[in-house]
Amino acid sequence: MAVGTLTAIPVRVTRVDRTVAAWAMAAAPLVGVLLTALAGAVLAGALLLGLSPLLAAVLAVGALALLTRGLHLDGLADVADGLGSGAAADRALEIMRRSDIGPFGVVTLVLVVLVQVASLAALAAEGAAAALWGLGAALLSGRLAITWACTPLVGAARPEGLGAFVARSVPLPAAAAVTCAVLLAGAAGDGTWPVAVGAGLAAAGGLLLRLRRRLGGVTGDVLGALAETAAAAALVAAAAL
Repeated sequence: MAVGTLTAIPVRVTRVDRTVAAWAMAAAPLVGVLLTALAGAVLAGALLLGLSPLLAAVLAVGALALLTRGLHLDGLADVADGLGSGAAADRALEIMRRSDIGPFGVVTLVLVVLVQVASLAALAAEGAAAALWGLGAALLSGRLAITWACTPLVGAARPEGLGAFVARSVPLPAAAAVTCAVLLAGAAGDGTWPVAVGAGLAAAGGLLLRLRRRLGGVTGDVLGALAETAAAAALVAAAAL
């Protein structure tokens, strides 16, 4: 369920219930590992072929959009439109459900993708290892933000949809354990990893607090927006360090 929900990779899901949802959302960072391996291969291959760091970063970010079917980016744009509308929660949620993208969504989408590409390109200019390390921190922190958004700290904004199905499904001890595992995964690094992961979680946490007050809880779009926000912040932190 984690792979089928958070990527475009075809999988066969034989059971879908709240227990499975809890395990899937707790395992979301493992999907980040998978995405890092696939997008990292694109990035490393491009650099090995002698392509510029900028072009390599564009290809890697593009590969991530394909691997996730652009769902997280779409969620980011929808959330931006909902918040930008200034409407009441019910009206904002209705705007988010539309299939079109408004000006707030377009601007937010362009800026976030540019930040991700520019930061990854800066890391790639330092070498493939630095770029892969930063990419991993970004993708794992993005999926870890989803894990925390599915804890009892936040409810669902709607009574139906993906948000309602996974909201409050992950116990707090499980989220804490997964967070420790993600931080330990980068223990062999030079200290950049925990700072980048922390920056990603902090950015996503701030957005989640805003959305909880504004919309009342999470939706599928909110989860996507959190993933992209955390990834962008983590990449900026990694590039800055």
